[in-house]
Amino acid sequence: MELYVTTKNTLIESFWLTLHYRRGNIRVGIELQLTTNPVHKRDLLVRLTDDTDPYFLYNLAISEEDFQSLKVQQGLLVDFASFPQKFIDLLNQCISEQDKENPRFLLQLSSPSSPVLDHSPANLNVVETNAFKHLTHLSLKLLHGTDVEIKKYLAVCLSCVKEEKQQLEQRLKKTEDDLSRQLSYTQQTLSEKSRELDKLRSEWTSQTSALSSRHSQDLTAERENALETQTRLQQQNEQLRRELEGAHTKNTQQLQSRLAELETSNRDLTEKRYKSESTIRDFKAKLVGLEEESQRAKQQALSLRRENGTLDTECHEKERQVNQLQTRVAVLEQEMKDKEQLVLRTKEVLEATQQQKNSVEGNAESKQLQMGKLEATVKSLSEELIKANGIIKKLQGELRGLVGKIKVKNTVMVSQEKVLQETQERLHKAQRDLQDTQQQLKHRDEEVSKLKEQLEETVQKLDESREVLKTNENVIMWLNKQLNENQLSRKPETLGTFETPSTLSASTGQRMVKCTQSDHLKLRVLDFVFSWTAESVLK
Repeated sequence: MELYVTTKNTLIESFWLTLHYRRGNIRVGIELQLTTNPVHKRDLLVRLTDDTDPYFLYNLAISEEDFQSLKVQQGLLVDFASFPQKFIDLLNQCISEQDKENPRFLLQLSSPSSPVLDHSPANLNVVETNAFKHLTHLSLKLLHGTDVEIKKYLAVCLSCVKEEKQQLEQRLKKTEDDLSRQLSYTQQTLSEKSRELDKLRSEWTSQTSALSSRHSQDLTAERENALETQTRLQQQNEQLRRELEGAHTKNTQQLQSRLAELETSNRDLTEKRYKSESTIRDFKAKLVGLEEESQRAKQQALSLRRENGTLDTECHEKERQVNQLQTRVAVLEQEMKDKEQLVLRTKEVLEATQQQKNSVEGNAESKQLQMGKLEATVKSLSEELIKANGIIKKLQGELRGLVGKIKVKNTVMVSQEKVLQETQERLHKAQRDLQDTQQQLKHRDEEVSKLKEQLEETVQKLDESREVLKTNENVIMWLNKQLNENQLSRKPETLGTFETPSTLSASTGQRMVKCTQSDHLKLRVLDFVFSWTAESVLK
């Protein structure tokens, strides 16, 4: 560990105090000593030594009582049990920063120049440096060792050195024995390798002589082959040279013709360039005109936006009218429901006619009056529906005209302004709204058509009920005719010749039977007719 050691030298004559700073490595020993006789104690021993100076020895023994006073004096926050580990941590921080130019943690030892004569303690300080001040975390006062302590320390060091010497001597002996064994083994292997080397040399000489003879023969053969290949390559080279010369002449002719073509094309291109320059000028003039037109188109777009706003208001008004028509249609539906209730009531009346067989004619007249009223209401409803359809058709025509106008304006906007994308998006939104309104109108038209179909169905039912009533009237008329005929046929029988009481009683009995039988038949026919009319009305 490197420390900054300060030594004080006092001069007796001049009484000046001089300070010497040096940096060196010392060994710090920390030992926790336990003593049980006569009292159980724990002491912390701190020892500073220098491996280069055997007389450099500072000792400090800190008991638990001394540590309490040290803790109070220096404001320590640890107890005696954890103090050694914290002191070791501080020393480790000093070691980690000893190689830096400006270390943060320093271990300073300030000692007098002649500590043996002065018997003054040395201060061991653990200092943290920063830009503002030097903070001493711990300051310990160490006493220089006495002669006896130094001798004991030297004796301990001597014993340690002797032990190390003995260990080194034993290691040397072991290494010598190992090396001698290795040397003998290497000598044996060397003799064997030298023999193998002699054998290899003899083999190598024989092989080199054989290879040299083969090499000479191969060289002569290769020389002959090389001469043959040389002559053949010369001939091929001449042929290639002739072919290349011919190809070169052809290429030169082709290039000359290509050059003439390129010159003509160059002239054409220069003429085209001049023409393009003139066209560019024309286009620039046109561009200026188009810019003016674009400004005009922008102004038109502003006006079209305003018109679009007015059209939006008109669309809202049309929607409001459509809503009013919907309410009107709802009212008409309610009236149709009322008419259906009236039809149900007529059914009930028809059922009542079965019970009131004697008053069929009066009920028929009342039914005819009710049917006239129903026809009048149906006519009024059909007229109102026709009016509603006319209004809806007018609204559809107006909407179509508005859609056509908006489409024309959109085409004008697209043709005149490609730059005004925002206006296009708004117009698209307006078109979508119009499409939505058209779809709503289509749905409403479908609903109106459904209502028309319902009205037609009700009209058909009413027509069917009319036909049923006509058939009922015909049946009633036929029955009345038959009743009149029966009554007329009865009168001459009453006006006939006088008969005996027995014959009269028999004839009257027969007539009563006949009358009752005819009445039963008529009642059955009436029941059948009314049941058939009721079933047809229900259907």
